[in-house]
Formats: sequence, structure tokens, C-alpha cells
Amino acid sequence: MERVEQYRSCIRQLLTAKATLDGSQSDGEIECQLIFDTERDRYLLLDIGWENLKRIYNCFIHLDIKDGKIWIQRNMTEADLAQELMEMGVAKEDIVLGLHPPYKRPLTGYGVA
Repeated sequence: MERVEQYRSCIRQLLTAKATLDGSQSDGEIECQLIFDTERDRYLLLDIGWENLKRIYNCFIHLDIKDGKIWIQRNMTEADLAQELMEMGVAKEDIVLGLHPPYKRPLTGYGVA
């Protein structure tokens, strides 16, 4: 359980840093939101709002913790989230690239489900 708490902290720190970078580009009509669901271990960074008459809803990063591993479900940034998590102390085998199909995951060098 201690490891999961560490992973939650790493994810919150990582997403908060990304939101700060993204938030500086906002024009006031678009809100950068951080979603931290620690009960179900789902974490998201998204933009929501309006740009003129166009509805904006973009999920840039989606991370989950499942079975003690961090799953990268979506990464629409240029950041290497897996590398950044490893630099924060997350074990490589505890990172699952969920955005890749299951047959490719063993080839990534990261964890598998």
C-alpha cells in the first residue's frame, strides 16, 4: 500500500506540473482541469470550455493505477511520461503502456498486465 501512495503522489506531482505549463496558454474561456480520483485511482488532465462557438473537451493525459502499476492510458503531449515517472522513482516494470495493444506491451520494455 505504501508503494501505491508513492505512485499517487508521483502522478499528482507530474500532472500538476503539466497543468501549470498548459494553463499558461489558456485564454480564459478554456479551463485546464486536473482530475484526481484517489478512490478509483484515475487521474486526468483535460481542457474544457468554449472557443468562440466551438466546444472544447480534450483529455491530454489519462493515468490509472491498477494492481499496483501505473497505466498510461492516454498521452497527447510530447512528454515521455514513462521516463518522467521512472525519474521520480517508479519502477519500470510498474509502468504499463495501456495506450498500446496488449500484444505490443511485452515488446516495450515496460510492465505488462
